[in-house]
Amino acid sequence: MNRLKPMNPPACTPQDIDHAAQRLQGIAHQTPVFTSRCVDERTGSQVFFKAENLQRTGSFKFRGAYHALSRLSEPQRAAGVVTYSSGNHGQAIALAGQLLHIPTTIVMPTDAPQVKQAAVRSYGAAIVLYDRAQENRETIAQQLHETQGATLIPPFNHPDVIAGQGTVARELIEAVGSLDLLLVCCGGGGLLSGCAIATKHTLPHCRVIGVEPAAGDDGVRSFHSKTLQTVANPDTIADGARTPSLGDLTFPIILSHVDDMVSVTDAQLLDTLTYLWTRLKLVIEPTGVLGAAALLQGVVRAPGQRVGVILSGGNVDLATLLGVVNRGEWGHLADEVVRD
Repeated sequence: MNRLKPMNPPACTPQDIDHAAQRLQGIAHQTPVFTSRCVDERTGSQVFFKAENLQRTGSFKFRGAYHALSRLSEPQRAAGVVTYSSGNHGQAIALAGQLLHIPTTIVMPTDAPQVKQAAVRSYGAAIVLYDRAQENRETIAQQLHETQGATLIPPFNHPDVIAGQGTVARELIEAVGSLDLLLVCCGGGGLLSGCAIATKHTLPHCRVIGVEPAAGDDGVRSFHSKTLQTVANPDTIADGARTPSLGDLTFPIILSHVDDMVSVTDAQLLDTLTYLWTRLKLVIEPTGVLGAAALLQGVVRAPGQRVGVILSGGNVDLATLLGVVNRGEWGHLADEVVRD
């Protein structure tokens, strides 16, 4: 466990998020917001789903990746970029590099979904595979940074990445107006940090709650203990949230701007995933429904309130996920879909 000192100056400000929005204009998709009468009736809330599963590369990660790469100097661009990622950040860096003509290398676990590995390669990036049980991805990426001279842009613990991710909440609020509650998935905390900064700047009264998988609840434990906690290779279907810990930039932001942190089980994720596939007709990955699961499963209740929910990604490994679904590993919400 590590105790973190307060940041000074802040890693990311509302003005940084505004600047990121300007850089992303015309590059990133302004993703739609969906509503559902069935969801509203079930929760007693007015719910607004920000569909980042329809973002370029299939997740919010493109925002932070493109923003970070666009701010590199010409010498840095020529030397290339390296990162580590289970998939979505890797895809985002790869596409951003393709658009900006910057060579990219992605360190990925051997068990990363094949759909994500294929997408990274399709964008022209090189992949370095590692065994997450035996090797450390940060160490491998750092070695590549030192030997190749490539700029290391981590998935979440980077000021420009955080600012780019904050544009998700900024767009949502611009589209729907005031919110009482915002639910955001959390792995390393980049999306949660950026969205919390953007939200509290515009809507100080709005509660912001981060949601993690129960098997990887290091962020929940860190938030409540006020001490950085870690988890080793959490076994969860939410592969985008298998990070070992929050970062030394994201953790202090979360402590300062987030109101609460909660977790949901994999069974609750599958239950919610099936329900939203049926109701919203959207392809969403398990990590992408963390926030929705907290609301639909009653972990967080907000009757009579206006609730924003970030659907963070849609890069589904269908072969794996459908196998789980076919085995009947989901709960009551899926059954109610049939009865409704």
